[in-house]
Amino acid sequence: MLRKTLSGVSAGVMISIGGAVYLACENKIVGAVLFTVALLTICIKGYSLYTGKIGFIPEKHDAESLSTLFLGLLGNTIGTLFCGLIIRFGMPSLGETAEVLCTAKLVGQSPLSTLVRGIFCGILMYIAVSIYREKWQIVGILFAIPVFILAGFEHSIADMFYFTAAGFVNWRCLPFVALVLIGNSLGSMLLPTLNNAWAGKKEAAAPAVVNDPYPEDVL
Repeated sequence: MLRKTLSGVSAGVMISIGGAVYLACENKIVGAVLFTVALLTICIKGYSLYTGKIGFIPEKHDAESLSTLFLGLLGNTIGTLFCGLIIRFGMPSLGETAEVLCTAKLVGQSPLSTLVRGIFCGILMYIAVSIYREKWQIVGILFAIPVFILAGFEHSIADMFYFTAAGFVNWRCLPFVALVLIGNSLGSMLLPTLNNAWAGKKEAAAPAVVNDPYPEDVL
């Protein structure tokens, strides 16, 4: 249990570092590209990131997988909150930038917009991680992460860091992060769920194989 939680903390720390470099960059494109250091490290080191694992739950949802998922989420929360507080008080200028960013999120986005942004981020997170797991290639990470950032999609774990760095740890931001978390979960599970449904449909449509006791080739 402790190992799974600490793995989640490590992932939270890396997401916070990615968020910090994004806040520090005046050029959004540069910041979005540099943010990829977070998921690159998480995938290569095998740290437990909720948004990187939830998409595989439709394929494997036993007790062990669910335990890893939710203990990892707990660790992600601890890691981002801890780093957010350090950044806020140790690097005040980044805290001020985070305040502007988070105010825009809370004031300028409707709940529906927040949910949609979370869903599309989840889709891209699944694509990035699944390409790495299946092909051992980082190209998905290098493109999917900047795409979701520049498109304005929402990542729940990164938002935990941003809100903490901004000093917005209160009941106002909690529903926002929860809605993004739901959106990330739905988006991450969308493609594998569709793939599983399509695979099941093809299997059901395939003609049954009958074992002929007198195969033609031996007659």
